[in-house]
Amino acid sequence: MKAEAPTNDQPVVFLSAGEPSGDLHGAALARALKQRLPGVRLIGLGGPRMAAEGVQLLAGLEDLAVMGFAEVLSRLPFFLRLRRRVFDALERERVDLVIPIDYPGFNLRLARRARSAGIRVLYYIAPQVWAWHASRARDLARDADRIAVILPFEEEFLRQNGASAEFVGHPLLDRPREEEDRDRWFEAEGLNPGAPLLALFPGSRRQEVDRHLPVFSAAAEILEQRVPGLRVRIGVGSGISLEAYASSRHRLSHRPAELLRHATAALVKSGTTTLEAALAETPFVVAYRMNPLSYQVARRVVRVPHIALANLVAGRRVVPELVQEAATPESLAAAVEPLLDPCSSTRREMVEGLREVRSALRRGGAGERVAEIAAELLTPG
Repeated sequence: MKAEAPTNDQPVVFLSAGEPSGDLHGAALARALKQRLPGVRLIGLGGPRMAAEGVQLLAGLEDLAVMGFAEVLSRLPFFLRLRRRVFDALERERVDLVIPIDYPGFNLRLARRARSAGIRVLYYIAPQVWAWHASRARDLARDADRIAVILPFEEEFLRQNGASAEFVGHPLLDRPREEEDRDRWFEAEGLNPGAPLLALFPGSRRQEVDRHLPVFSAAAEILEQRVPGLRVRIGVGSGISLEAYASSRHRLSHRPAELLRHATAALVKSGTTTLEAALAETPFVVAYRMNPLSYQVARRVVRVPHIALANLVAGRRVVPELVQEAATPESLAAAVEPLLDPCSSTRREMVEGLREVRSALRRGGAGERVAEIAAELLTPG
């Protein structure tokens, strides 16, 4: 049975997202909350998509989108000031419910502060505590009243550690897919629909683009010498200055979702894009480079067999992963080359594996279900 809307005429919900994917999913959740809870007031941290849905922002993505131990350390004074602002706002705005969205470095502390202040917490898109240490899962269970997870294996893991967790489906399955004439898209991009197309996705943050684009572009140049007629496009990340891509001679695509869907194969930075590629059934290779200090820290604490979400969901190595020093132009080109051949067994087997990933994610409707859980938490009694 669905919970009745709370009696408070204008409940206040604090949404906290710190990166582009969180902004995207937070915007969909904001829409669902306004439909489920008429009169709800939404404040928090996020980006332009959340702002467009009526969320009053205390800070934007240009300040928040930082990752890696070394990178966060250099911005520590800013994050300490932001934490004070946010914690003060919880009391000043009389927040009824806090919904952290991923972004664990900041949001785990936010959840703890909210819980200590007697504010209910609904964590959406749980931090990847299964990749680190079980103690973090127990901390999350303590600090969150409910946890809405978007990867099916997370539900059991968190419940085993005392959390009230629920798999709500993956929000990528809720994104509208515009049906577009393939030939028309290729014409608009200045491409031959009969020629192989390689898509490069170096990242959704400026620091990721700076680190991955040179090696991705160099790999593409090797493949251009090996694969007749190959064309290359770079998927532009939302909110990233075009100046970030100036080091590459390859052309940009400002419609990354369509590029990923129409590409013959892709070279992808580890992250949400690996699931987007899997859902599009576009064969791809995953690469990731990070600050050497951050990498050394991660090596000692991360406890998962794969870095790509698509592989984690499948439970096996569906797509190749090349990390840090292993991610060279030569190794990336060698891994991508068979995927550009429509007749290769490597490509065929990978597409079959990507279909397993889609099947494992099962359903959409994540935003609506999270809004329903929010209504349950806001209902007295």
